[in-house]
Amino acid sequence: MIKAINYVLKTTIMIFFIIISSNYIHPILTKTYTDNVNKTVNLSTMALKVDEFLESDIYSVKDTYTGDLTGYVYNCPLCNGTLGCMPSYNIRDGKNTYIDKTYGEVYIVASSPNLPCGSIVKFDSKRISSSPVIAIVLDRGVPGKDLDFLSPNLEYAIKNVGRSIITYDVLREGFGE
Repeated sequence: MIKAINYVLKTTIMIFFIIISSNYIHPILTKTYTDNVNKTVNLSTMALKVDEFLESDIYSVKDTYTGDLTGYVYNCPLCNGTLGCMPSYNIRDGKNTYIDKTYGEVYIVASSPNLPCGSIVKFDSKRISSSPVIAIVLDRGVPGKDLDFLSPNLEYAIKNVGRSIITYDVLREGFGE
């Protein structure tokens, strides 16, 4: 009987040490070694590179279109003061931007159903911005491949946006994940 208890006790202690030692990760095992003269890259550095890759990927072009760019305001004659894709989003105060969880603050544009709601587009228009314009499709009401830029007021829509032919890149189709 004592031998059996002694055997069970030794086995339990051995299993306990095996479990403890299998859960311990040695710091050296969390680094990746290269063949390059014993230089190491730790997991933090690798994670930063992955993040850098993912950020450059969000700006990769999915498709390119050419169409007219025009400007509109929330209270135009054919507008009802709400956005076709987000009726509860308040634009009556002249706000023409939206905070996207991936792209940050972006301008709002209207598109035809050719581009799903939530799609992100990028185009150049020096009349609007000296850097490329990043915008999200949150409204409807234009034909084909055209875009309608939501302007803060009518004067801005006429003076800064006007009507022009642009080529724009689709960076994301729809709201994504």
